[in-house]
Amino acid sequence: MWKPPHDKSQSFNQPSDLNQLPDEADLSSSISNAISSTLEDNLKNINTYFADCNDLKILPWSYGPELAQTAFSVYFDTLTKSASTRYIKDTLQNLVAHELGPATEVTVQDVIDFFDKDGLTSPHAELMNDFNQTIRGILDGKIVTFFDGWEKAIAYTALDIEQRQASEPITEPTVQGPHVSFIENLDRNIGVIRNLLKSPNLKFEFFTTGKQTQRTVSYGYLNGIVKPETLTEFKQKIASIDQEEIVEVSYLEEWIEDSPYSPFPQVRYTERPDTAVAALLDGKIIAMVNGSPAMLICPGNFMEFFTTTEDYYYRTIFSSLIRIIRVAAFILALMLPSTYIALSTFHSELIPTVLLLAILNTREGIPFPAMVEALIMEFFFELLREAGIRLPRPIGSAVSIVGALVIGQAAIQSQIASPVMVIVVALTGIASFALPQYNMAIAIRILRFPLMFLAATFGGLGIMVGIILIYLHLAALRSLGQPYMTTLAPLDLDKLRDAIIVLPRRLLLYSPRNRHLYKKRSERKKIP
Repeated sequence: MWKPPHDKSQSFNQPSDLNQLPDEADLSSSISNAISSTLEDNLKNINTYFADCNDLKILPWSYGPELAQTAFSVYFDTLTKSASTRYIKDTLQNLVAHELGPATEVTVQDVIDFFDKDGLTSPHAELMNDFNQTIRGILDGKIVTFFDGWEKAIAYTALDIEQRQASEPITEPTVQGPHVSFIENLDRNIGVIRNLLKSPNLKFEFFTTGKQTQRTVSYGYLNGIVKPETLTEFKQKIASIDQEEIVEVSYLEEWIEDSPYSPFPQVRYTERPDTAVAALLDGKIIAMVNGSPAMLICPGNFMEFFTTTEDYYYRTIFSSLIRIIRVAAFILALMLPSTYIALSTFHSELIPTVLLLAILNTREGIPFPAMVEALIMEFFFELLREAGIRLPRPIGSAVSIVGALVIGQAAIQSQIASPVMVIVVALTGIASFALPQYNMAIAIRILRFPLMFLAATFGGLGIMVGIILIYLHLAALRSLGQPYMTTLAPLDLDKLRDAIIVLPRRLLLYSPRNRHLYKKRSERKKIP
């Protein structure tokens, strides 16, 4: 029954004037959206869309009495499992054996009646009525089969793309807790979340964007937990993404954030399923893009950038200590260079005499003022940091360490920088590495330089003015309409118990939205 020709030219003559792909306007005007009942028309349209695509495979084959019925399957062999092309053959054999009888030959009308009435025998297959739908199916890695005399096509999912296996999170390493990360497969990532959060209130919505990339974007939330006004604001922002070419999930940030010119990040990223689940339980919205291993969490809250899911896997005292260290690291990374510049330039009387003499002794012979000295060292430190990130991992860390040691020692010996300044810059860099979210560390790197200029110009008064301006900006900043400084401004006592100091779990494992349940539980404990 099944006999594919040895050469495509035996069944179909491919057009010779379709060597170049037309413009999109020409395609939309010259090709009908309906699938033709004539096989030659469908083949011509396929060649028009995929001209010069050498990895496109068109497999003509015959069936029926004396192999008089013709069809062809089309797919990308770079996307599709070649063995999956036998699906239609097996289906037709099943039709002959169980529906029409083993001695009956299949006609095209039998094919139409079977697939229209009985449907498909595989959950991975579907009937397509629109030609644009078949084009999208081929690009998605499906095998699409056209039959002569039928205005429909059958598409079968047979995607065969090498996927990265789940491993430990790269950007969020953990000592205690789950060691599983997301990968670049959207369906798999959503499945992992549903496996951890088995709730019918967990909703996922999908849409496709980009004329060229055709990326699938999904966002999820817990219905009844997320604030309705936050969800409405998010949907309004995400609706503006129509034909934008989205390659990675971070592309969505520009459409979601309220203040794109603010140095502070208004969304968080994670590669850990437990972090995504915790965010959903907290009323957040997560967004994903097929092909990206990271998930975007919004709306952002300033205090959440100092927390990790791993904090809840340790005892309360240790988790609170770690968070205090992170807040101290934030202050050091932001203010340490500017504070040193202000003290050494304007307020030397505030430095203890012994320490002042030591600083003056180390700065003897330095030809630059403290501000220029700090800029030089910060520039070299940022240069080493970028070099360590971009170089291959086996040599990146070695280059960073050796480069820092060599440049620091050479700068001191050549009297370009003082030892105290080298220590200040090194402590600043180490403090910025202590922040859990890399995008918050980038914001600190940006804001550190304006504070240094203010300190070099106005001393301590300049630092004070800079900090006040930063705080005013944070107080006015919003993420999806929610105050960015929620917990501190406006003050939220419910969230304050999980801000810097982490209270015991028995006081944390309830939602403020379900406070009445917590009260009933407390009342039951009081009953003798």
